[in-house]
Amino acid sequence: MSFLSVQNTVIRYKGFLLIQQNNQAWVVRPEKSPFIIFPFKTNPCSVLEVKQKIDIKLSQNKLDIKAA
Repeated sequence: MSFLSVQNTVIRYKGFLLIQQNNQAWVVRPEKSPFIIFPFKTNPCSVLEVKQKIDIKLSQNKLDIKAA
């Protein structure tokens, strides 16, 4: 009998949890409600690239709120 040891890296960044998957992709989830940005998945990439994606989405969200 064998067991798979799965250890995911979890990082907090600007109110989001970045959860690394086995294939080096990331799942990004808000830490709490209300959702400013909905949860999303990335392609395999570095944590810096994920942080840049979050920053872009946050800046686009601010522009959308000002336009409304």
